[in-house]
Amino acid sequence: MFSREVLGATVELCGNMGSMPLPDFRKKLQQHFTLTDEDFRFIVKECSRFLEVRDPAGVDWVVARTSLRLCRNYGLNEPCRGCQQLHLCKFFLYGTCRFGKGRKPCKFSHDVQSEHNYPLLRECSLHQLDQDLLFRLLLQNDPALLPEVCVHYNQGPGPRGLCSFQDDCSRLHLCQHFLRGECLFGRRCRRLHAVDGQGRRTLEERGLSGDIVQHLPFIYRNSHFLSAADKVPDSFQESSQTPEICLHFIRNSCRFHNDCRRVHFHLPYKWEVFDGSSWTELEDLEDIERDFCDPSKTQSGISWPVDFLTMTCDSLPVRRLSTVSSVTKPSHYSLTTEWRWYFKGDRRTWVEYGAEEDQQSSTSVTSQTLEAVFQSDRTAEVPVVRGTRQYLISFTDMYQRNLKHNTKRRVRRRPRFLSSAQVDRLVSESGGQSPGDRGLMWDVTGAE
Repeated sequence: MFSREVLGATVELCGNMGSMPLPDFRKKLQQHFTLTDEDFRFIVKECSRFLEVRDPAGVDWVVARTSLRLCRNYGLNEPCRGCQQLHLCKFFLYGTCRFGKGRKPCKFSHDVQSEHNYPLLRECSLHQLDQDLLFRLLLQNDPALLPEVCVHYNQGPGPRGLCSFQDDCSRLHLCQHFLRGECLFGRRCRRLHAVDGQGRRTLEERGLSGDIVQHLPFIYRNSHFLSAADKVPDSFQESSQTPEICLHFIRNSCRFHNDCRRVHFHLPYKWEVFDGSSWTELEDLEDIERDFCDPSKTQSGISWPVDFLTMTCDSLPVRRLSTVSSVTKPSHYSLTTEWRWYFKGDRRTWVEYGAEEDQQSSTSVTSQTLEAVFQSDRTAEVPVVRGTRQYLISFTDMYQRNLKHNTKRRVRRRPRFLSSAQVDRLVSESGGQSPGDRGLMWDVTGAE
């Protein structure tokens, strides 16, 4: 299950400022656990606890992460129902709360193992983590715990940039490029790369301990890596940042449980709408999927239709999550997503590539061929022959062009439909196990 290995890896990272270069991380793990190369790669790639990043210098790092945060309403003494975040005193986490140790008790909890907090930690497999290491993990993952860096300080030529507050500024004066690991000037930089005396006094007044202040540059750098990875893409169209649905979970065999970096869902597809703050599952998603699989349809037939061309619903962004493309896995993986490619035929019907249309000759490429090329290069152009005519398919604008006559036909990529009943049957036929469970201990084919 790798639970010991995941906990051990978290301890190593949090004990080393929350991140480590990938080779060092691997060496540390292998000193404590017997891991094959495949095991290590699977842990780093598939476990949501870890993020692999590459810094501007080209060095690969592993950063520890978690979805847990401190509850803001709790910290403001406001009502909180059904909360899935931690109820803790922020200054207790900082290590500077003056209450709790003396006669006057703190009105906020100092109990990590409380009736509210413990189930949340257990769900995230963090209940066995040492308290100091847990606080380090929370610091770099919860932006609300870190003071803001002054944007105006980092602009303009002066020693204080364009900050009009100068020494009275409540925000942190540090080089933002240094905090992101990308400052090109090094010691010659006009901006601070360490907290100065004024900054230290400001931070200590806000409750941060000296130890946290000393390590802030490292915490900020890790926080930047994590924020950049979790940022919602500007384009809500299907992209490499859209998470995949876990194949193992559908077959009831995911060993990472809540720590899996892929989405756990009972179907190989999921439709979600973005409400401005989070992605929410759409109703009637099986009906939406059935319509989407029909290349002739540009929107779903439900009461609140999804526009498949703009990927919106009532002007709100929509996305479709799915399992990995079938061309990236062996054929016995039955719950991968089989994508089919179509062009607009002579009778204005949609014809799948490789199939015949009204007894005319089929195209020289098939859906599977196009999908394989698409997975390797989403900007590629693919030549295709049909009878004596030659065409060029462009993935960029999804058109098939006749270069001789300067005409073009629309191209669409849609999945093969699977109903929930079909999914249940396929899971039952496989015995509830994924092919990877019946062969190698772990499957890392096509990992990100």
